Amino acid sequence: MEEPVAVTLLVIDALETLRVPYLIGGSLASAVHGVLRATHDADLVADLRPQHVEPLVEALGGAFYVEAGAIREAIGQQISFNVIHLETMFKVDVFVKRVRPFDEAQFQRRASHLIDADTDRTGYVASAEDTILTKLEWYRMGGEVSDRQWGDVLGVLKTQGENLDMEYLRKWATALGVEDLMEKALSQAQVGTS
Repeated sequence: MEEPVAVTLLVIDALETLRVPYLIGGSLASAVHGVLRATHDADLVADLRPQHVEPLVEALGGAFYVEAGAIREAIGQQISFNVIHLETMFKVDVFVKRVRPFDEAQFQRRASHLIDADTDRTGYVASAEDTILTKLEWYRMGGEVSDRQWGDVLGVLKTQGENLDMEYLRKWATALGVEDLMEKALSQAQVGTS
């Protein structure tokens, strides 16, 4: 995980310099809360605005392949863009924070975690509950075929167990339309079913 973390921290450095709120999601978040696994990219969610485009391109430009037009489009449509680290070709997907209640809740619940023990670097990571919910949402959108997404969900559930806020999980699973997947995952992980 050294390369993904090091490259992700470079992007986080740029966001923090620009004072852009962000959180780490995806497989890096599930590794923090669950089980470590190899990953081909990193996922960040960032509250980017049009005024951030040029400064972000400038901040990343030397070390990353980054397109201002792709960032502008992502901000306008509340979708994602990616930046590619030129030395390692590692990709960081940056999802523009959407204007919906779940995304607001995620940002309110993000917490600082140790990301790189060698350098004592921390970063804002989605909560365990929000990591599970987001992965279930992606699992559903992807046709419910990704063993990696499902495995990440089960890994976080089994690792966090009774520490999870079940009321929060069930509330947002219903709001996101993944309540059936949530119940299936809880049953498989043998968590929260007593």
